[in-house]
Amino acid sequence: MTITRRSLPALATGLLAAPAQAQTPAVRPDGPVSLVVPVTPSTAQDLIARSFAPALSEILGQPVVVENRSGASGVIGTGIVARAVPDGRMLLMQGANFVMSPPLIANLPYDPQRAFVPIIRIADGNSVLAVRKGLAARDVAEFVALAKARPGDLDFGSPGNGTAPHMGMVLFALAAGIELNHIPYRGTSPALQDLLGERIAAMVLPVSVAIPLARDNQLRLLAVTAETRWPDLPEVPTMAEAGYPDATMTISYGLYGPAGLPAPMVAHINAGLNAWLAQPATRQAIQARGLVPAGGSQADFAANVQAELARWARVVREGRIRAD
Repeated sequence: MTITRRSLPALATGLLAAPAQAQTPAVRPDGPVSLVVPVTPSTAQDLIARSFAPALSEILGQPVVVENRSGASGVIGTGIVARAVPDGRMLLMQGANFVMSPPLIANLPYDPQRAFVPIIRIADGNSVLAVRKGLAARDVAEFVALAKARPGDLDFGSPGNGTAPHMGMVLFALAAGIELNHIPYRGTSPALQDLLGERIAAMVLPVSVAIPLARDNQLRLLAVTAETRWPDLPEVPTMAEAGYPDATMTISYGLYGPAGLPAPMVAHINAGLNAWLAQPATRQAIQARGLVPAGGSQADFAANVQAELARWARVVREGRIRAD
């Protein structure tokens, strides 16, 4: 087609009337998109990525393939996206590892603040402080008193050093001024079994994991880490209500692109996924997984990421956390 000055008005009119798929190159990649998930299949961020991949495909007008590139606490897959050409052909789904792992890993092969552009926060996950059912602590105040009476004597478990449950408990210990003994396990299941078997005192657990166990009277829930009470746990106070607002912790799952991703494309993806998140069916599906639908502006998500990177760097430093 030959474009002349006379044909420009007609071309502009045609573009405005074109369907959503016919985007300009600034907002639409020129080929299939790899949505990299740097953890194993069936984890929370993997399931979230697969839930919005079809919507992302419609937004970008290209096939979207979810690729699990796990290893090294998410560093392998995240590093792949950090080195990608910023053309929209490769995007990243990340969770807690993105903000918690950097201060723990020497010679991290990317700069989380400079190598990526945060696009949109998809969902938030919250946790709960759970204790073994036989522990002599009915609430957070009693747990803190017990820990202060027996410094370093109370054991807590986690899936491993630097994981969200580990970091969440250290955050609480710092806020409460108590000393606890960390026992890292190889995964959540063995740690949870020892909590249920009353061989350790406490754990920070996802609410979706903790609720059925608490209802079966297998453990006791002292406080949720969310800013507000959890709808399915109306009787359990927040950490702020228990007197420790600095122990509030939310795990954000979000979409990132490599630095240099065109701003119009970032804005286009953000707007499209915000529309997807506003749909009642989407919100119900996310809530069914024990998560809270998020969304919001790209700028707000970017500010949140920067704040969380600084926060967890402080927790690692003050809590003297070491990598495995």
